[in-house]
Parts: sequence; structure tokens; C-alpha cells
Amino acid sequence: MDQDFILNNGSGGICCKGCGRGMGQLHSFDYLAGVPGADEGDYVEVQFKNTRKGFFINSNKIPLEKGDIVAVESNPGHDIGTVTMTGRLVALQMKKANLRPDIEIKRIYRKAREVDMEKYAEAKAREHDTMIRSRQIAKELGLEMKIGDVEYQGDGLKAIFYYIADGRVDFRQLIKVLADAFHVRIEMKQIGARQEAGRIGGIGPCGRELCCTTWMTSFVSVSTGAARFQDLSMNPQKLAGQCAKLKCCLNYEVDAYVEAQKGFPSRDIPLETLDSTYFFFKADILNGQISYSTDKVFAANVETISPARALEIIAMNRKGQKPASLDENAVKTDPRKDNDIL
Repeated sequence: MDQDFILNNGSGGICCKGCGRGMGQLHSFDYLAGVPGADEGDYVEVQFKNTRKGFFINSNKIPLEKGDIVAVESNPGHDIGTVTMTGRLVALQMKKANLRPDIEIKRIYRKAREVDMEKYAEAKAREHDTMIRSRQIAKELGLEMKIGDVEYQGDGLKAIFYYIADGRVDFRQLIKVLADAFHVRIEMKQIGARQEAGRIGGIGPCGRELCCTTWMTSFVSVSTGAARFQDLSMNPQKLAGQCAKLKCCLNYEVDAYVEAQKGFPSRDIPLETLDSTYFFFKADILNGQISYSTDKVFAANVETISPARALEIIAMNRKGQKPASLDENAVKTDPRKDNDIL
């Protein structure tokens, strides 16, 4: 019953090999599974609601496997989470998270008991109503902030309020009001729009779970230059993700496009032939093709050639020479641009 509750509430679902089953979680894959000695080590990675994870020490030597539900030390009381990784890989994860070696690591108390899961279920059932009420309180206090999520601790003694704000917010009065309203210890955490999308989860236009929900742990800035390099339509509705920011995936292939464009001529240089002057119209970077038009703005007599041929004609023009045509094997193309999947 305990495992069914965790699976249904989206805070577990880890298979025995360490691969996440989705459900809007950050996956941890144990690539050392089956390697002798890989399970040695007292540190354990534990995942809580959505993308929140923590590292704990198994000082009691409790036999743990991925997917086990455990009660861990918190302040105050205890929290309930799912084991996502054990063994030597946890030390690497801690190093990646920039945890200082002198930091005090909290302990794993025990595997979750039935009474622990009952308290956990009661706490989780309060989260949505708490979030709605806290938004009303923040509005009444005139605070320029949005409370995007509320996460109760496993024993219900503490609640974390995740909020978004453009600037600094003085929420001292808010904390007092929230503590009186919900009778729990209050912790406020400011997150960005991308982090909020990761916590809430969702499906992207590609049909898959959001990257910020499933695997991304760091968020770098995304500029419109990434879209320009890939010749994507500068339509804000297409370029923006569910967080209303530029999609993180715009950065995934931009390096490949930048590298591929090194063999392309400048788009500002027209090509002179005996019969006409051709201006840049569009480029198919990955296929290595450039289309030129006899009109600067509209598609007229569009011909597609290779970058090497374009560079050759530019070199001829600089010498005062003009070829008879762009290419004897030039391909007449449909000037309409392919639809962007973004």
C-alpha cells in the first residue's frame, strides 16, 4: 500500500536498476549496477517531491535499494523520500552538487513505516489548499510575488513555499501570517520560472516530458541568437516554453549549427552572373545548401547551390568575372520554408 501511494502521488517510481519511470521526476541511472564493490558506501541519494533531492548518511547500516521509501532526518522532525541511488555514485553526485566536505550530512532514520506513510498522506493532501490560501494571503499583503508550489514535510511539521518574484520581497510579515494560518514551520524558497515549470511538470511540443522536469539540473541563459543561428521563426509563441521563457532546447543544437555555418559565405554578399544579380534568400545549414533570389525581399527565380559553389562565384566576382549562371545543375525550389517543430 505504501509503494502504491508513492507511485500514485508522483514521488517515487524508481526501478531496481535506477532508471526513472517518468512521472515528472529527475532520473538517476546507476551505471555501476552489477560492478563488484559499487554498492559500498554509506551515503544515499533521496528524492522528495518533484525535482528536490538530498544526500543522507546511512549510519545505521540499513539495507537499502533504489525505490525504498525512507524516513530521513530534518529540522524539525523527519521527512519522507524515495531512495534513488546508493553506493559509490552518490559521492560523485555530491561532488557535482558542490557539497563542502565539512558540511554536516543528515541521517537516514529508517525505512518508512505504516504510521509514517499515514502522516505523509495527510500532509500531501493539504498542499494544494495551502497553496491557494497562501496566494490569497500574499495578495492581501500587497506582495509582488507568485507562490508556485507548496511542499509539506513528511511529518507535516514544516512546509516549503516556492515563489517567483522579479525583485527582492520582504516576506517577514507573510511568514508570520502563514505560520498562524497553517500552524507549521514556514520556509520560503525563491525559484526561477524554469524551475517552477520543472516542479509542476508538463508535456512539451515535442510530445515528451519537459527537460526541466526529467533531467535538467542547471539552467543557463537562452538568447534569441540561438534561434537565429538555426533559422527558426522568430515567433515568440513558438520559441517560448511553458515557463514563458525561451525554450532550453534552443541551446541543444546551436553549437552544431555554428560549426556547420563556418563553411558558408556571408549572407550580405550578392552573387553576380551574366544575366542577373542574386541575393541571399535562405540557407539549409544541415543539408549544406543555400538559396538565392533575384529579388532582395521576395522569392523570385530562386536557385539552390552548395556553399562551395557560392564561395567560388564570390571569388570570381572579386576578380571581375561573372559565371553564366549560378550552377548548371541549379535546382529550382519551392520558396516556402519548412514548418519549425518548435
